[in-house]
Amino acid sequence: MRLSNVLISYLRLPIVVRVALLALFIIFLFGAIIHVVEPDNFPSYFDGIWWAIVTVSTVGYGDFSPSTYIGRIFGMLLILVGVGFMTFYFVSLSTATVTRQNSFLEGKASYNGKKHIILVGWNERIRETLHQLNGIHSRIPIVLIDETLDNNPVDYSNVTFIKGNPTYDDTLLRASITDADILIISADQSKNEVNADMATILTLIAAKGLKPNLYCIVEVLTNNQILNATRAGADEIIQTNKLSSFVMTNSIVSHGMSATLLVMLDNLAGNKFEYIKSTPNHIGKTYQACINELLEEEMLLIGIKRGDESFINPSPSFTILDADELLIIKH
Repeated sequence: MRLSNVLISYLRLPIVVRVALLALFIIFLFGAIIHVVEPDNFPSYFDGIWWAIVTVSTVGYGDFSPSTYIGRIFGMLLILVGVGFMTFYFVSLSTATVTRQNSFLEGKASYNGKKHIILVGWNERIRETLHQLNGIHSRIPIVLIDETLDNNPVDYSNVTFIKGNPTYDDTLLRASITDADILIISADQSKNEVNADMATILTLIAAKGLKPNLYCIVEVLTNNQILNATRAGADEIIQTNKLSSFVMTNSIVSHGMSATLLVMLDNLAGNKFEYIKSTPNHIGKTYQACINELLEEEMLLIGIKRGDESFINPSPSFTILDADELLIIKH
């Protein structure tokens, strides 16, 4: 019964491992046999193993060799059997390596890392996001999920491509979503806006079902779906159309504003927006006083968040209260 269990366990191993184990068994077996058959030429078990390894690898140093007929017969058997297994092993190893590499490039492999960022969907916005993230920190592990691509579209070493439908648990689990830190869902603009938002929310629901505390940032195109995205558990909602309309409106009012805004945002590369909790040292002080104080720490205060309200560049006399959050730009 135990022997059959061992055989079943052996047969379940990958082909490369099985061939390697069989080759090692042959080497140890013939090493022991030659030591018993010709103890004078092979005074130790280790010498026999050494001879077997040199023989099957076709190196043939000649420091040990059988001199009797029976010893040479075992040597010929080792050459016929062992060399065949070793050749098959290296062929299998090469095949497995190429297959795994192709699976990795084609998005068929699974990601096994932790504390990574998952990006869903492929478009120019995601391409630029990857470029910006790698400009800030090239070692951030990133997993890209898309079902339309055939191969990894970027050559960043820290980006793993997973091909599949992001609304399916299997795809998300292959991206190791339960160990991820952040999920970003980009709207599929090849669909109409309503269908794109529905796909985004469905992906969000699937992700939250697998990891409820996962921080999720979603792109929504229509105002009607903002509430649904919030209900589905979105931590942040990016309203692409609203942002675009804001830029267009300001460009109408002030010509050239779109280029200025783009340059301003591009110059923030390496810096970041961040909310920080107000400390006892900030409470009771004016907005202007906090600006001067934070500048000494190389942080630029640009606004205050109080509950659900945000105040961008409020009056200099605006007073900081307990539980306020300070919106800053820092290196």
